[in-house]
Amino acid sequence: MKKTICLSLLAFSSLFAQSELDALKEQLKQQETAIESLESKVGALSQKSVPNTSASFSQNAYLPDIAFIMNMSAMSRNVKNSDYEAYSIPGFINGGDAEIQFNKDKGFNFNYTEVALSSTVDPYFDAFVIFHISLDAFETEEAYVRTRALPLGLRVKAGKFKSDFGRINSKHQHAWNFDSQPIIYETLFGPDAISDAGVQLQWVAPIDMYLMAGVEAMQGTNDMSFGEAERNNLYIGYLKSSIDVGDDLSILAGVSLAHGENVVNDSTNPTDVYGVDLTFREQLGSYSALVWQSEYLYRNKDLGPRTDKQAGLYSELVYQANNNWSGGVRYDAITKNDVDLSAYSVDAGNLDRYTAKLEYKPFPMSRLRLQYTYDRTKIIAGERKDLSEVVLSLNIAAGAHGAHDY
Repeated sequence: MKKTICLSLLAFSSLFAQSELDALKEQLKQQETAIESLESKVGALSQKSVPNTSASFSQNAYLPDIAFIMNMSAMSRNVKNSDYEAYSIPGFINGGDAEIQFNKDKGFNFNYTEVALSSTVDPYFDAFVIFHISLDAFETEEAYVRTRALPLGLRVKAGKFKSDFGRINSKHQHAWNFDSQPIIYETLFGPDAISDAGVQLQWVAPIDMYLMAGVEAMQGTNDMSFGEAERNNLYIGYLKSSIDVGDDLSILAGVSLAHGENVVNDSTNPTDVYGVDLTFREQLGSYSALVWQSEYLYRNKDLGPRTDKQAGLYSELVYQANNNWSGGVRYDAITKNDVDLSAYSVDAGNLDRYTAKLEYKPFPMSRLRLQYTYDRTKIIAGERKDLSEVVLSLNIAAGAHGAHDY
């Protein structure tokens, strides 16, 4: 009897072990099938993601991001259009020489369209192109490549681009806090500011706070301050930093220098422009902030027999109430105008301007802005004229458009 029981137990345990082994073999077979299926899918996806270099090149694998911006306005001004177009600013802009790109006419203005394209070229370069289109002009505003993977915090940009001189030189009109350009930028550089062909090298320090140094070599075709066209003549350097004070306050500061050459009566002379800027941003809430931004520019322009020394500033305060509403004020002034003003028979002092705005953004990609300006910087129709302007502007942005610096 005992022998029979032992044989039965041995047979049962053998059958159990065989059954468990068969189950494990079945699980292993299922896993091998699943792995083969996954490997097949990975191979198919990899084949799709790698361009077929054996066939003709297909641009579809390299389509750039595309964005466009439209800017338009309705303007009321207390002078005629023909008189305004011929305005002068003593010591800076002669009558009829001003280049007026934005909000030019009383009534309705279609100011411009911008079309921006950007793309990653390869692991080493990004490319950017911005076309500026107005009713009577089409131009390449910026077109440059920028490195992606340089060591030691370095980055190089080459092509046609807006210089990083100062606080707002690199910003396009739709990114300004106000519709009008600061007077000191208009008088020293014109509406396009410093925008030229050249090369830029920037370095970000490997420290806890933000510290960036940059140098640029540009052609120097801006004839309001430079303009020597026989060779590249403009060299720019700057140092920019920002620190956080507590959880809510950020302070940004920068110093800049531009050295170039101007030509008067076939004589080449040096021009130096110095800049300093300071910005305070207090974050009041999730969508609420107070920003105070100021900038001061000083120019020494050697004209051969004399050297013009001119300077000016702007200071603006913007309150962002929430993600829809904001308001702000700005003060502009020419603080130094040590030039030959003998050609003017009217008072050429106290050149300043006051501006206020109210802005509504129903969504981040659209903006309505109501702005009032009281301007005492211009001579119109041969006499000193105080200008009053009211402009309502609409700005629309669509597509893959990157965020702007504040």
